[in-house]
Amino acid sequence: MDAIQPKTNTDAERQRPPARAALEIVGMDCASCVAHVENAARKVKGVLGCRTSLARGRAIVQYDPALTSPSQVAKAITAAGYKTLEEKEAGEQGEEARMLRRRKEARVWLGRAARGITLWLPLEIIHWILRARGGHGGHEAMNWVALGTSTMAMVLVAWGFYASAFKALRRGTSNMDTLIAMGAGVAYGYSLTAFMGYIMGWWQELPEVYFMEATGLLAIISTGHWLESRARDAAGSAIHGLLQLAPTSALRLDAAGQGQPVALADLEIGDRVLVRPGDRVPIDGVVMEGASQVDESMITGEGMPAQRTRGDQVIGGTQNHDGRLIIRATKVGSQTALAQIVELVETAQSSKPPVQRLADRIAAVFVPAVLAVALLTGAGWYFYGRGAGWDAARVWGTLAQNVCSVLIIACPCALGLALPAAIMVGTGRGARRGILIRDLDALQKAQHVKVVVLDKTGTITRGKPAVARIVPTAAIGADEMLRLAASVEQYSEHPLAKAIVNAAEARGLELASPESFHSEAGMGVAAEIMGATIWVGQVVAAAPPPLPSLETPEPKDSGETVVHVTRQSAQGIEMLGKIMLADELKEDSAAAIRQLHEMGLQTVLLTGDQARAANAVARMVGIEQVVAGVKPAQKAALIARLQAGMDAAPAARATGSGGTGAKPPRSKTVAMVGDGINDAPALAQADLGIAVGSGSDIAKETGSIVLVSNSLMGVAVAIRLSWATMRIIKQNLFLAFIYNVLAIPLAAMGCLNPLLAAAAMGLSDICVIGNSLRLRWVRVD
Repeated sequence: MDAIQPKTNTDAERQRPPARAALEIVGMDCASCVAHVENAARKVKGVLGCRTSLARGRAIVQYDPALTSPSQVAKAITAAGYKTLEEKEAGEQGEEARMLRRRKEARVWLGRAARGITLWLPLEIIHWILRARGGHGGHEAMNWVALGTSTMAMVLVAWGFYASAFKALRRGTSNMDTLIAMGAGVAYGYSLTAFMGYIMGWWQELPEVYFMEATGLLAIISTGHWLESRARDAAGSAIHGLLQLAPTSALRLDAAGQGQPVALADLEIGDRVLVRPGDRVPIDGVVMEGASQVDESMITGEGMPAQRTRGDQVIGGTQNHDGRLIIRATKVGSQTALAQIVELVETAQSSKPPVQRLADRIAAVFVPAVLAVALLTGAGWYFYGRGAGWDAARVWGTLAQNVCSVLIIACPCALGLALPAAIMVGTGRGARRGILIRDLDALQKAQHVKVVVLDKTGTITRGKPAVARIVPTAAIGADEMLRLAASVEQYSEHPLAKAIVNAAEARGLELASPESFHSEAGMGVAAEIMGATIWVGQVVAAAPPPLPSLETPEPKDSGETVVHVTRQSAQGIEMLGKIMLADELKEDSAAAIRQLHEMGLQTVLLTGDQARAANAVARMVGIEQVVAGVKPAQKAALIARLQAGMDAAPAARATGSGGTGAKPPRSKTVAMVGDGINDAPALAQADLGIAVGSGSDIAKETGSIVLVSNSLMGVAVAIRLSWATMRIIKQNLFLAFIYNVLAIPLAAMGCLNPLLAAAAMGLSDICVIGNSLRLRWVRVD
């Protein structure tokens, strides 16, 4: 995650835990505004750092609560010229309030645009009709009308730009509105002087005037801001959509078992909540009663509903289908999976990848540089016109037009929106697929990934043993042997015992009630069932002498664990058979690995499990390179070897690499996929850490990317989404930079009039945001 740049603080200040606050900033229009807001916040004593998102109009501030407060930071930013609101609302209500304010701001721009277009477009049409008919489009009467409409536009439309520019001037800074105000002011001021001078007889001929251009550029720029506001809402709709998943109330069961509606904020851990068919699950919890199909697609990305019954975890915001559930709340408020997802998305959207810092540095000096270019443009045209023998009217008219064009066309809006817009759409789309991008550096690193290292247990496999095969003797059927084994194991807490019981229940077998039960360490468990002793264990030992093993080939390389089942009765001791258990593959692991290979990525299986089991899993999913038997602390070292361009396994290194003429290994970008617990060192060492979580445990502190779903298919989707997002970011930066690189010289040379400059400036913003919105439809599956 992009680290908030800290200020220098005392040791006592560093020991205090920092607090965090969100502030909504009204009036930010460009990247230079972001710099002003962050500088104003960081000057407040006690502020440890500030991250500002232009696209969301929001600042995240970290501060020492003993030295300052959010209201003091808000006052400082407001004093810097940006209206600041402390976000006291939480969850969906806060997001709704924020969106309402943004929509109100959009309506203000729409009103300005409507007034500007009404004052400009009819007159502009009449002007061109007169020209088309051979009349004089600059007739004195037309100019009087244009003067009136332009003056009204300066009052009704331009006042917002001038107010903002004046505030910046008082602070000794500048912003985008400075350029707009100066551009419109130059066009209007020159035209007014030229026209009044002609009326008063100061010169014989009427110079070219730009009343309609001044009105038109205000109308076009206001229209562009309105369209930009609409596009920003579309780009930032992900968090609002996520928050809408959670209902606003829940049915809490009282002592009599009756459901009483309560606000979601009033629920506490341990409360029993009724979820009716068709309702959304209000909070994270455990099913106490009932069974139902629950649609978790909006949280995990899984398309098929999941069966949830007694003892299962359910996630707040998911959709209950056909059954009635009573759940016990285990997480409420900010602890829920949905709240944590929203928190991760908001943090990602407010953070900045390294490429954004370059854009910010450029934008911070961009407006002063443009003012200097405009000054040079004016001086250049003045001396050129005087040297060419132009009269004063032509010199000043050309100077005013070109200076106005430079000021208007150079506004750095597109530069400020190039990254935030793409990041908002990309992270929002990922969140809806259960892919949480916690660290935006991951976007840049993912495009260079060459090797994907995967843990086995809990990543490729389910992490829980399951019955793979049942091998009975001729004396008993498979179902009967499994039923007897499960009847013995039903009171054991061992993972293998639970797997056997689950397999029996899945087949609908009715378990017997043992008359007695005991276990022997290292041998297994035994129980008396219907007058016979049933032994179940990994060691064959029913009674002396030990029974011979069942004549069935042992699974040499399948990775299976063998459990023997024997029976001792009045007729003697007999072997009933074997139950083979294995850590079951996830359904889509093989398909996920195949996708990674199709993307040209090398895959490596890295596990602490024994080589036999690791090789078996690798063969089933199609991974060729396996490193087994490593401890968690050793995994990081093996990741480092891969990053250095060497083979993960030391024994697999080429022996002649140090010879004369041998090329040194090339470094590689490595992604590590693990469950975020025992794989934490490897996830931290890897260039790109991808933590595979579960729906109720997604706030992992390891990994740059978190997959809410346990599905490995999310790995390929996450990498493709990162590729697509970085591709859009590069395109946006190219559009923003090439626009200014080409447009400013053209405007300075007199090739663009102010109206075209205004239209081009607005179009550049729309192009950047529109290009970012393409991420909604880019195929990443």
